[in-house]
Order: sequence, then structure tokens, then C-alpha cells
Amino acid sequence: MVTIYEDERVDYLLAEQDMSIIQSPNVFAFSLDAVLLARFAYVPIKKGAILDLCTGNGAVPLLLSRRTYASITGIEIQERLADMAKRSIQLNSLEEQLTIMHGDLKDMKDSMGHSAFDVVTCNPPYFPTEAKAERNQNDYLTIARHEVYSTLEDVVKASKLHVRPGGKVAMVHRPGRLVDIITLFRQYKIEPKRLQLVYPKRGRDANMLLIEGIRDGKADLTMLPPLYIYNEDDTYTTEAEAIIYGKP
Repeated sequence: MVTIYEDERVDYLLAEQDMSIIQSPNVFAFSLDAVLLARFAYVPIKKGAILDLCTGNGAVPLLLSRRTYASITGIEIQERLADMAKRSIQLNSLEEQLTIMHGDLKDMKDSMGHSAFDVVTCNPPYFPTEAKAERNQNDYLTIARHEVYSTLEDVVKASKLHVRPGGKVAMVHRPGRLVDIITLFRQYKIEPKRLQLVYPKRGRDANMLLIEGIRDGKADLTMLPPLYIYNEDDTYTTEAEAIIYGKP
């Protein structure tokens, strides 16, 4: 029996109506960026090992489990979120494939191993804000969205440490950090290979980016077609609907 606390609810994952996830409006709830990352990232189909950094309540590992038989490990620094992720795994009977580790991604070398994963994914904190007045009043959301405990460089450094040579690193972030991401990828020997900008609607500025690199790869970046989420009438575009609802 999986425990659900008073401030929590059980939701369907958007793309997987047969998969549930534990969420809390007071703690954390996954958003579209997690869904996009889980669909964008390359995954080995039959076997291998995947590491998800900044895993939150486990949305990315849960969604990835529908695309691969590889083992998936998530790392989350907030104990409450890690516990939510562990219970969601139990709720979906995925204990044999998915594992959640509570810890700091900067200190996981001994437990995670060097170059031990085929793929590393990450939906990191987006904002490098230092002023407390500009942060969320909710500490859980502040840590999830602001670089309080881990910076973008920390994330890229950990990705390089844990992914094998030739392995892939996939990340979702904000377009304003693109130059920083590419600079850090190359600094840590992760060569950017695929990039896609995500737009809320046509005619609007991009508000998300998806990027994938290969450790020790050769320079050759592919710009994928832009992804638009909404039509002018606020319905999902065909492409977005396929991602969100898991259509072919």
C-alpha cells in the first residue's frame, strides 16, 4: 500500500493515461518541460543505464520507462521530492527498473560511478537568481527553479562525469541560457549535436529549448524544426498533442 499524504494528490502523467504520479501543490508538480525532455532524449531501447539529474518527483524517469527497458536512476537533492518519486515508482510497480537516490548531484561520484551511464537527462533549475526577493516564497519551488544548490555548471560537470564516452546528455532549459549551455558543454567535452527551440505559439518568442550532446563527440550541430505548443485558438498543435498524449 502506497502512502499518500494529506497535501498530496495522484495525477495521471499527461502522456501516459495508464501511469500515475504523486504531486503536491505545496511541494512540487511536474510541468510540460519534463514531458518534452522525456520525449526528446535519445534512449537505448533494450538495455543500458540512464541517469536523470534533478529528478524532482520522478516525472522524467517514469515517462522514459515507457520508451526503454534500460535501468533508470534519478537523483534529487530535496528529500520530500525524492520520497514522492519513490512512492510514485511503487504506485506504478516499477521498482525493478527505476531507482531514486536522495542526494546532491555534486557528491554522487562514489555511489553513481564514473562514466557508468549511457544517457544522462536533466531538467535543472533555470534561474541563477541570488536575491531572495526574486525567488519563490515556497522553499521547495525555490530550490527546484533557482540555482540554490546546483548551478548550470554543476549540472554539466556531473553529466560529463557520469556519462560514458560516446554517451548522450539531454537537457531542457530556457533560451536565454543557450550560450552558457553550449559554452559549458564544450568546456566539459560534451559536443552539442541536436537543438530544438520550443515556442508557445507562432509569432511568439521561444520559451524553452531542448539540447542533446555527445561526450567526446565531433562538432556537427543539427537544428531541428521549431516546436509550437498552441494554435491561435489555444488548442494544442498536432506535434504538441502527439508528444503530450503519447501519440505516434
